[in-house]
Amino acid sequence: MAELEQVSDTQAEETAKEPFNLKKELWEWAKAIFFAAVIVFIVFNFIIQVVTVKGSSMAPTLENQDRLVISDLFYTPETGDIVVLSDKTGLDEALIKRIVALPGQTVDINENGEVLVDGKVLSEPYIAELIDEDHYGDMDYPVTVPEGTVFVMGDNRNHSTDSRFSEVGFVDEDEILGRVIFRLLPLDKIGTVH
Repeated sequence: MAELEQVSDTQAEETAKEPFNLKKELWEWAKAIFFAAVIVFIVFNFIIQVVTVKGSSMAPTLENQDRLVISDLFYTPETGDIVVLSDKTGLDEALIKRIVALPGQTVDINENGEVLVDGKVLSEPYIAELIDEDHYGDMDYPVTVPEGTVFVMGDNRNHSTDSRFSEVGFVDEDEILGRVIFRLLPLDKIGTVH
């Protein structure tokens, strides 16, 4: 008897369902698409951004036309980070560089073209080549990085305009748009960037 009551309850529920309403269905889809678009807008404008590398100043680490994902969410600059800088850095275009030194640290370049921070030669397996004497820049070394700024360089040291040159100089931390966290393209190099 209990089984019979259960079957009749199920049949009653099915007959009580509303008939298909195209207008209501379209409204539900429109709301879902709107909220998805808002979430995508927030993610791509406030959490992550996709940028394209222009030029060869970060070769061999990054090549021209590489597509990168950057984020500034809870970001605090650290040495070794690859960052995107705003177009207010002196060259009137966004730059992609590596942070070499933080506020209070002292930067020098020795006669071999090696970079020293606080008197120690940096281990830089990612650079294209050591700095030749024509590319030391117009800084008077050694230099101490002022508070609120960072010292940046491209990995392709002899083909990069960066903090060694007065056009860029020390970069205000507020001009860092974000840290590179992932390479999207080319597909054969997809993944994290170091």
